[in-house]
Amino acid sequence: MQEQYMTDELRMFRDAVRQFVQREVVPFHEQWEKDGIVSREVWLKAGEAGFLCMDVPEEYGGLGEPDYRYNVIFAEELSKVGATGPAFGVHNELVVPYLLAFGSEAQKKKYLPKMATGEIITAIAMSEPNAGSDLQGIGTTAVKRDDHYLLNGQKTFISNGIISDLVIVVCKTDPAARARGMSLLLVERGMEGFERGRNLDKVGRHAQDTAELFFRDVKVPAENLLGEEGKGFFYLMHNLPQERLVIGLGALTAAEAALDHTIRYCQERTAFGRPIGTFQNSRFKLAEMKTELEIGRVFVDHCIMEQNEKRLTPEKAAMVKWWTTDLAKRVMDQCLQLHGGYGYMLEYPIAKLFLDVRIDPIHGGTNEIMKEIIGRSLGF
Repeated sequence: MQEQYMTDELRMFRDAVRQFVQREVVPFHEQWEKDGIVSREVWLKAGEAGFLCMDVPEEYGGLGEPDYRYNVIFAEELSKVGATGPAFGVHNELVVPYLLAFGSEAQKKKYLPKMATGEIITAIAMSEPNAGSDLQGIGTTAVKRDDHYLLNGQKTFISNGIISDLVIVVCKTDPAARARGMSLLLVERGMEGFERGRNLDKVGRHAQDTAELFFRDVKVPAENLLGEEGKGFFYLMHNLPQERLVIGLGALTAAEAALDHTIRYCQERTAFGRPIGTFQNSRFKLAEMKTELEIGRVFVDHCIMEQNEKRLTPEKAAMVKWWTTDLAKRVMDQCLQLHGGYGYMLEYPIAKLFLDVRIDPIHGGTNEIMKEIIGRSLGF
């Protein structure tokens, strides 16, 4: 985030986050990559430091800090060091807003305090093997039976899928009604019939557990309905702009980090007796990327301030998501090329950044869907 949007309090917070990331995340990330999952300990330490549920009111255990820029700084500092393992963003940016906006008083008191400490880790289950961007096409159903729902179905590509203790499950309580028949259920670890499949083997982001989830006649108490029955789709649409903004923010920040790595490499690496950055092709490529990232940063920061004021529209969120993630993908490719053969080696940061960013044009709604949203807003 550019300095003009910072306050003294935010700078102090950024310093605290940087120290936390260097102390509790960076030294362990390589091992998490090998394990395919982060430790629960880092969640507890993040909670202890006050980096979870920052916008949750103090009465529920949060910091009571409604300024969205705190969330932004936490996400940026993780992206700068390529720390894609701890999916704190799923917790802070996706699940917390749903509970705050639509949760009952009982649900808030039950879950939010332990979410703030990191004792409860959360996930949200939307995607299915046959339904990704088309949320209305999901097949998971929940049938009301007296004081509970009977939940059946399957989810896939779920971040925090293995480690999570609480999952918001998108399901259909009235399959014939399409969007108006969708609801959200809070499903807890240990509920009978709720099973986790394999930890999926991905192209990148190996430290972030991504799983398949299975629901076979899971009895979910009626009080675990989030909000009202049949309004799940509209709840999802309410929070998707924030999700898409944070995806764009993370991609842009990672691309900025990649460019910094590449500039240093081009200053140090020599060919034909001089640094490769002195060759015109290298300078032009670096100049182009620097310019495009500066443009992207201005737009992203503009959207951050709009989100901070609750004014970010779905159309603008779609713009920032598709443009920054496509830009990041392009920048990573060019940065890797400038590294030559070393760019293909995983011991170099650019290789991991290249792999990790590739999911961003896909998740949170594919970039093709983003363009469809923008196009429809133009009256087509």
